[in-house]
Amino acid sequence: MSESLAGKIAFVTGGARGIGRATALKLAAAGCDVAIAYHNSHDEADAVCAAVRQLGRRALATQADVSDAASVAEAFVEFRKQFDRVDIVISNAAIGVLRPALEMNVKHWRRCLETNALALNTLAQNAVPLMREGGCLIGISSLGSVRAIPHYSFIGASKAALESLARGLALELGHTKKIRVNIVSAGVVDTDALKFFPNREQLLAEYAKRTPLGPTLTTEQVADAVYLLCLPEAAMITGHTLIVDGGYCISG
Repeated sequence: MSESLAGKIAFVTGGARGIGRATALKLAAAGCDVAIAYHNSHDEADAVCAAVRQLGRRALATQADVSDAASVAEAFVEFRKQFDRVDIVISNAAIGVLRPALEMNVKHWRRCLETNALALNTLAQNAVPLMREGGCLIGISSLGSVRAIPHYSFIGASKAALESLARGLALELGHTKKIRVNIVSAGVVDTDALKFFPNREQLLAEYAKRTPLGPTLTTEQVADAVYLLCLPEAAMITGHTLIVDGGYCISG
């Protein structure tokens, strides 16, 4: 792949595993230096950094809880020790509890919203002062933002909030700094997170059956969509939610 993003600096949350890992490696292959934030996956984060360095890029791993504004600020203190600016920010870290909505409480609600939605704003507050015109922020959402999925109500609501927040930020940051804000909404991806779904096998089987371009959706394919939105050719795309599901949504 040509180094279409050569010289850019990216910051990816939840970058140690799954979609975050695939995105960090995709951006590095395209020419980016990459910083990743992780919560508990220290060894995995180190492995991602090693892979980024093997591609000839600079890499940094910093621990952060994206639901905590102070923790995010501390991560950017570490970031600024190695990098003087940031061009691309990916808000990928997410959390959730898989239970019926009537069994959930305020703690669950706040945790979902703060991690999955508010984090985009917290990242923007720290990153925008370091961004030049033409930078981009991208959040990772899911089809649960617009579809009813069993036991996914609170997570889905937080993803819907993320998409709405991105549109608001796109308006504000486009006017002030020409920074673009977009969302990539993924279909069913067989990540570690999916292992916690009691109906995992059913979800994968249904996805394979209903998806025109199936039978599976990989983390690398989601990362490809993130990459597309980072390209200079996407300079006029902002406030948009790009669905990457192989056509699952159009099949009923």
